[in-house]
Amino acid sequence: MKTRIARCNCGQLEVTIVGPDPERISLCHCNLCQRQSGSAFAIQARFPKEQVTVKGEATSWRFPIKGADPVDFTNCAEDGAEFHFCATCGSTVYYTSDLDDSRIGIKIGTLTEPDFPAPKITGHIKYRHPWTENIESLSMLVVQGEK
Repeated sequence: MKTRIARCNCGQLEVTIVGPDPERISLCHCNLCQRQSGSAFAIQARFPKEQVTVKGEATSWRFPIKGADPVDFTNCAEDGAEFHFCATCGSTVYYTSDLDDSRIGIKIGTLTEPDFPAPKITGHIKYRHPWTENIESLSMLVVQGEK
């Protein structure tokens, strides 16, 4: 059995995933994913709940916010989702979706191993930043200490 670990920046919130890699690994360009991740897109993998164990204290926020005016931006969670982040450092580690409550979505950037499989699908490409189409053409930054 394969074991993968996802954790926040400070290590207080940790998710252990035991079992095969998920069939669905997606890259989303919707406005919600851009705003929620603080990046041009978000990448996540959805694992069956029975493969996932959460350790540590998480804080969460729901989307859409109950009682609030409907949002005026495109999103991939219109049916509802709850995003769970570290109560100490604020890193979003996982989320649950009202559309599929049998799975837990793990934010790929929180996984500790760099060998996680690439996304298999992408969504909401109408909202992607044009430069993301050609990321390979960017100059590579050599960071001190990297090999």
